[in-house]
Amino acid sequence: MSLDMNRNVFITCAVTGSGGTQDRSPHVPRSPEQIANSAIDAALAGAAIVHCHVRDPETGAPSRDPALYRELTERIRDSSVDVVLNLTAGMGGDIVFGSAESPLPVNKEGTDMVGASERIAHIAECLPEICTLDCGTMNFAEADYVMTNTPGLLRAMGSMMTELSVKVEIEAFDTGHLWFAKKLVEEGVLDSPAMVQLCMGVPWGAPNDLNTYMAMVNAIPADWDWSAFSLGRDQMPYVAAAVLAGGNVRVGLEDNLWLDRGVLATNAQLVERSVSIIKGLGASIIGPQQVREKLGLTKRAPK
Repeated sequence: MSLDMNRNVFITCAVTGSGGTQDRSPHVPRSPEQIANSAIDAALAGAAIVHCHVRDPETGAPSRDPALYRELTERIRDSSVDVVLNLTAGMGGDIVFGSAESPLPVNKEGTDMVGASERIAHIAECLPEICTLDCGTMNFAEADYVMTNTPGLLRAMGSMMTELSVKVEIEAFDTGHLWFAKKLVEEGVLDSPAMVQLCMGVPWGAPNDLNTYMAMVNAIPADWDWSAFSLGRDQMPYVAAAVLAGGNVRVGLEDNLWLDRGVLATNAQLVERSVSIIKGLGASIIGPQQVREKLGLTKRAPK
């Protein structure tokens, strides 16, 4: 297989995520103001896209509150720093079962399962350029937690996103997710060319070994745009792996808290480190307006 690296790379910074990392690093932002400020710092460091979740400002717990998303969006849009906004639509698909012997009823405290319209309510209000669609169901590392995205739910959410003219970033955690994403494009639920994020090494989806990674890369249609990332200490190696395989890059505190051994990172520092790797490979970094032109995005104010 010939080397076909990407010479013009965009960086996505995944700013805060929804994992239980808020108490493991003081740099994980919680409030809309903190998330917006961290996103802006990441943009100044070289990120063209910021991928954002929101959290309860007091506890840091993940949230779906549309008011928090609106405040975050307004703060980013009102900034003098330009950046493409990518909001998650992954929340609201969480089921935590009971014990192995008594899986039902589900654990109400950990379960958050709502309908398609409620899951994208903040997307319809905030109108980001991009939103994510987790393209399948998956066992996560937690013993009885299942990320739940049925085909019917994904078709409904995808259709709504397309009607809103928000670009869908397909998050593929395993090979079957990418297979179904191609089906959604074939059916006209999602526009073509599509945009894909390969989520590698997230337990228990696709492992991040290079054989699995390249199998997924080779399954992406040639005209689609794509990025890839992995977790923890594998985040920076995947910066190089993504560029060398022809893709774009994602870094950020959602996926990795560390800059070096024993040194907690900020989002800006992770972006800066990825910029140095990309430039060291001989590629260039493209900015937010170039990304909008490349992906056909429209910057809009929230409703």
